[in-house]
Amino acid sequence: MRKLMISLCALAMIAAVSGCSSKPEGDGKTEGQRTLTVSTWGLSEDVLVEDVYGPFEELCNCKVILETDTTANRYTKLSTNPDSTVDVIELSQAAAANGYVADLFEKIDTTQIPNLDNIIEGAKSTVAQGYGPAYTLNSIGIIYDKEAVGFEITSWADLWKPELAGKLSIPELSTTFGPAMVYLASDYKGVDITTDDGAAAFEALNELKPNIVRTYSKSSDLANMFAAGEIAVAVVGDFGVPVIKNAAPNVEFVVPADYTYANFNTIDINKNSKNKDLAYMYINWRISQELQSVTAVTLNEGPVNKNVELTPEQSANMTYGDVAERAKSIDYSFVNPLMAQWTDQWNRTINN
Repeated sequence: MRKLMISLCALAMIAAVSGCSSKPEGDGKTEGQRTLTVSTWGLSEDVLVEDVYGPFEELCNCKVILETDTTANRYTKLSTNPDSTVDVIELSQAAAANGYVADLFEKIDTTQIPNLDNIIEGAKSTVAQGYGPAYTLNSIGIIYDKEAVGFEITSWADLWKPELAGKLSIPELSTTFGPAMVYLASDYKGVDITTDDGAAAFEALNELKPNIVRTYSKSSDLANMFAAGEIAVAVVGDFGVPVIKNAAPNVEFVVPADYTYANFNTIDINKNSKNKDLAYMYINWRISQELQSVTAVTLNEGPVNKNVELTPEQSANMTYGDVAERAKSIDYSFVNPLMAQWTDQWNRTINN
């Protein structure tokens, strides 16, 4: 893997030598170095520099420049500036889908990303549309107090059982897994959500309403509700499980055996990038087994590379292995245009 990266980077440097800077700049570059500007979140930046960007700079003899901010702000800056210097951008699925519609991103040449062959199928859903892959994922499951519930929860359909009346909390529609809740409700009705724009889903959510205490926006809200005994069961992303278990040690987390829904973070190339060769190499590096084996531990990023091997302790409450393989993807090119309609229906159904 490392030899492949070095070879690819060497070729890129030879091909682009005429465009290299001949003078050092005040940003850490050395003479002759090219730059790759990465738009990403500002979280754990020191770890990212150590584990992700630093090794990539060494392999490709380039300098990584970071543009960090929230998803919304970074997307807006890129979409409104045709002269943006961003080369690659890391976004949530929902934001990336808006970029596909707006034609902001390069239609990728898959032959330039060899590691695509090694990622799970769900992470390839955006590739099938012609765009960059997912590089990390998390998924949704059920967390509950078995003693308070009185039975073992094994399936999504269990959420509709009358025994859970007044015991359930679900994510608000505007949260990461809000749309997944609509998908789950449609599945409960046995209807492909794309055939009726969610009509059956909202029938199912209306049937679920007697069980719902209230919706939540943050995992910390769930932790407080469990600790206070206000709820006994909730639908939650796996990233929220540690916070809840700290507040309520007796709860159990289960991902139903048939399927789950995943939230992916994606990497795309700015259509106007001047460094597309380096951008391709960065994507290939980001989804490599070598790197994902590290970031799964140091950044708690669920790996999409199926060759990554983690211990049970390392992968606890992470979308990994069998869970990752059965994770289904939400089509935000379908969801985003419906969000205004769904929000109105959600408020009338759930929040009324």
